[in-house]
Amino acid sequence: MRVIVGCEFSQIVTQAFRDKGHEAYSCDLLPTEGNPEWHIQCDVLDILNDGWDLGIFHPPCTYISYAGTAWWNEPGRVFKRLEALNFFAKLWEAPIDKICIENPKGCASPAIAKYSQEIQPFYFGDKIHKPTWLWLKNLPLLIHSETNNLFDIKTHCEFPEPEYFQFSGKQKGRKRYQIDAMRGGKERSKNRSRFYAGIAEAMAEQWG
Repeated sequence: MRVIVGCEFSQIVTQAFRDKGHEAYSCDLLPTEGNPEWHIQCDVLDILNDGWDLGIFHPPCTYISYAGTAWWNEPGRVFKRLEALNFFAKLWEAPIDKICIENPKGCASPAIAKYSQEIQPFYFGDKIHKPTWLWLKNLPLLIHSETNNLFDIKTHCEFPEPEYFQFSGKQKGRKRYQIDAMRGGKERSKNRSRFYAGIAEAMAEQWG
């Protein structure tokens, strides 16, 4: 298949599909951390009509994730939220037969479409707690299993418990999951947006 992985600079998903023999490219406004030969540095909306069989997209979640509800009504936030939803909608309505959009829990469901499946990285072997929604078009739900049984091989790893991190003020002494405890700074959003190898491998194995 010809696969486009939009809003991905890490090439984690792209490489998983390339390892299965597919013609997969990443696309992002940022340069890639992987192989630039298989990266298109541009706005993904500009290449949606380029004959892809499968599109996997990771649109920015800053203004539509429920994690940001504390800032929901800050001045100007509503317009940024509408802009983010418009981008999400254009990906969902792309002229591509098979589509997956990945995002945290947020207002894109049901504003654009109801999400299809909720998964966690630890369902697929990465010991991380991060509830993730998938919007799927012409794709089956990702299969995962808590145990080995007659029909399935175990894919889950141990449930990741929250840990203590060093905070000050009101946050002092609170237990937080590592993904939530990442400090601010320009690298924080990049680090939080990196996808998980276990889910990427499941996508390539089950959808490829």
